[in-house]
Amino acid sequence: MPLWGTPDAGRYLREQDFDVAKMIPVAPTNDSLQTKVDLEVVRQVQERRRPEQVALARYFAHDTVFQYGDIIGPWITADKLPVTAAFFDQIHEDRYAISSQGKRVWNRPRPPLLDSNIHVCVPLPKSGSYPSGHSTQAFVWAGLLAEIFPEHRAELRDRAALVAWSRIIGGVHYPSDIVSGRMLGDQLVKEFLKVPDLQKDLTAVREEVAQFETEALAEAVN
Repeated sequence: MPLWGTPDAGRYLREQDFDVAKMIPVAPTNDSLQTKVDLEVVRQVQERRRPEQVALARYFAHDTVFQYGDIIGPWITADKLPVTAAFFDQIHEDRYAISSQGKRVWNRPRPPLLDSNIHVCVPLPKSGSYPSGHSTQAFVWAGLLAEIFPEHRAELRDRAALVAWSRIIGGVHYPSDIVSGRMLGDQLVKEFLKVPDLQKDLTAVREEVAQFETEALAEAVN
């Protein structure tokens, strides 16, 4: 069974303890050269996006930590790993509260709101664009999963980069959004790992996972 009930933001990291505006660069203004370059990249990606890329963007639009199962193993599911699922649900809540702070600070318009020639292929969020929450989440998940599966660290980070890039393919983020998301995600991983309660819960996750890793290894040998 999970270690706790319904997740509520602030179990490990509290939004009020962080100032996102000091953790990542200031968001580019709408009339800046950076935004013009960003928009051009999004337009170029849109012109070249293929059906399989659209499918990828839609798949990651509802990103979950268990989509990393193709890297770690098909046995990574919420049903089999309730403690792990509860742990990462809590990570999501804490991360979401913090990265949303940045969106409120800058309230950067999404690409289609600045250029009507950009057409999204995934749902267009109503929140600000900067920093990318999906990118922040992806790098937080990759960093914490690497604490459980260190042998997959490089692959997990590559997956996080792919999740981030999918938001540009989808037309809902600029390149500078996903760069800031990566920067914020990497910093939050360091902060998460400083928390004693998180380290305790991470140990419980490792213990739960170890059982299925052993079973999967035995099946592979047989």
